[in-house]
Amino acid sequence: MIKFKLTIVALSITALGYSQSSKEQKNNSKPYKESWESLEKVNAAPNWFQDAKFGIYAHWGPVSSAFEGTDPTKYYAGWHGMKMYEDGKKVPTKNGKPTTNYVHHKKKYGNPAKYGYKHIIEQFSPTAFNAKEWADLFAKSGAKFAGPVAMHHDNFAMWNSKVTRWNSINYGDIDPSAELKKEIEAKGLKFMASFHHAFTWKYFAPAHKHGGISPKDYDLYTNPHSLESNTPDEDFYNDWWLKIKEYIDVYQPDLIWFDWWLENMTEESRQQFLAYYYNKGIEWNKEVVVSYKETTFPETTAVKDYERGRPNQPKSASWLTDTSPGAWFYRPNAKFKTPNELVDILVDIVSKNGLMLLNVPPNPDGSIPNEMKNLLLDMGSWLAVNGDAIYGTRPWTIFGEGPTRLPEGGHKVEKFKIEYTNADIRFTKKSDNEFYIIVMDTPEKEVIVKSLSTSIGVLNSKIENITLLGSNEKINWKRDQRGLVIEAPRTFPTKYAHAFKVILEGYKENNIGGAIDAHAD
Repeated sequence: MIKFKLTIVALSITALGYSQSSKEQKNNSKPYKESWESLEKVNAAPNWFQDAKFGIYAHWGPVSSAFEGTDPTKYYAGWHGMKMYEDGKKVPTKNGKPTTNYVHHKKKYGNPAKYGYKHIIEQFSPTAFNAKEWADLFAKSGAKFAGPVAMHHDNFAMWNSKVTRWNSINYGDIDPSAELKKEIEAKGLKFMASFHHAFTWKYFAPAHKHGGISPKDYDLYTNPHSLESNTPDEDFYNDWWLKIKEYIDVYQPDLIWFDWWLENMTEESRQQFLAYYYNKGIEWNKEVVVSYKETTFPETTAVKDYERGRPNQPKSASWLTDTSPGAWFYRPNAKFKTPNELVDILVDIVSKNGLMLLNVPPNPDGSIPNEMKNLLLDMGSWLAVNGDAIYGTRPWTIFGEGPTRLPEGGHKVEKFKIEYTNADIRFTKKSDNEFYIIVMDTPEKEVIVKSLSTSIGVLNSKIENITLLGSNEKINWKRDQRGLVIEAPRTFPTKYAHAFKVILEGYKENNIGGAIDAHAD
């Protein structure tokens, strides 16, 4: 039975919330002001973040159940709350036909004009959610930060919100954010949350066009506006800010990750958020991180994110890739990437100064699919052996070598099917005297690192020792004009990429000394 615990927010408070908070941040006592000039002074990527390399978040909520009963032979858009209203008549489509989401929704629930998205929310039943099990799995996977999708495009709060009635306490009787924060931090991981509700303005425009939205539910669907509107109204700005401010104040996340479309909101609203959150971090005595897409923030003020993509060369500033092993939300009979593919993507990302944020799509009831569990545990086993080549590293002189390269960099480059070979190599470093050679597939006889040829000036320091992480076997090697030639060991400790640790003598210079003769020309 659904429990309704409605919190009435006085209209006067709502109307003033945005402007009052903005005035508060202009207080000269705050270290960060609402200006790019002030905000660019922040340390956008503190050491804990640069060291972490791998994090997890989970796309889960009422919409997860909407995909139950779909036809496995057909494609369904992930934005169900938007596409379910596109009938090709009231809401136009490119081909004039209803979307598969519309057809499925009508068959499963009824006409969207009567059984709209709020009907899906009312059926949210997270009966198998277990925050302790989630956190335990995330820790075993090797992740160093984790958390929920706090609010997706559907405007539904996955926390005990006092500023919106559309929350997981009223519909589901759980507070995933509070439970996950407790369990994730108990495992020694940093706590994060993602927000996608800037796009809600566009997401629910088809709902208004299709019709059947009651004015009392505008607090979910936003106020009526056209499909073409790219200008949110004042109520939208107020609601967007109150929700994210509440989350910051109550859950104190170490990392806030933003999806796209925030770049379309006013510069003032974006500056207000950054200043408030960064100042809160100082108040909490911890360094917090913000990640963003597109042009939401200047790169000097936050960490840029690439959706299912990455640069094809190193970047001087730390960056993040958000990706998923399959669909973002639950799908019946979901197909996932292999652990080998994800390990290779992680290694390539880290070699270029990036981090991976991996999505986990739970089942509608909140349990995690067994295939996803096995995938994460496999990644964790690899990181348990090879973690020294990943965690706490920084880019080396070059990021790698080999025949397999991304044809371009940026968002969605995972659309290119990349299969790395044992001739593909990536580098990371721990210090000037210690770096790692990561071979992306198992070598048969020898590894030849051509970049380390004695004829090339990439490495100008003597190699003292080479070991294979996870192995006690002595590694035989030599360096000549072909490169650094490493003889393959008899066995390898892992099935995927393999990391060789290289210890250098380090750079040395001769001093003249104190003898008078040494100074004579």
